[in-house]
Amino acid sequence: MRKALNFVLLVAEDDFDDQDLLREALEQYYEVSDLRFVSDGEECCDYLKRRGRYANPEESPRPDFILLDLNMPRKNGKEVLLELKSDPELKKIPVVVLTTSHTPLDIEEAYHCGTNSYLVKPSSFSETLSMVEWLGSFWFNTVQLPSCREAI
Repeated sequence: MRKALNFVLLVAEDDFDDQDLLREALEQYYEVSDLRFVSDGEECCDYLKRRGRYANPEESPRPDFILLDLNMPRKNGKEVLLELKSDPELKKIPVVVLTTSHTPLDIEEAYHCGTNSYLVKPSSFSETLSMVEWLGSFWFNTVQLPSCREAI
């Protein structure tokens, strides 16, 4: 039986194949009530700051958790992290970097910018399933997440 995730999960990922892979892996373990995708760093910041097409809070609810790729167009994940973590209304949202880079400099910079965890993207679907199982066990079942939604 899949566990229900009753929160908003925002994934910032520019690769549509990776989006589909992640969605499929999440759905193996969880009934995700609200899974949203943005495809570049600027769109992620627009969503978080409620700009443009994301201006309506009822249509763009504040995420409770973010999975963030580092290597995105228009604004990279580190820039998104700096903007997110410098905003008093957004900084408490947990962010897990999920990227292909395993270079020590990227890891160091991501933590310096405020990520809560850093994961390297798995290379197969079975490894993605294992990662999602671990991610869920820790972040969705063990950790007590803050409420990031505001009253509407």
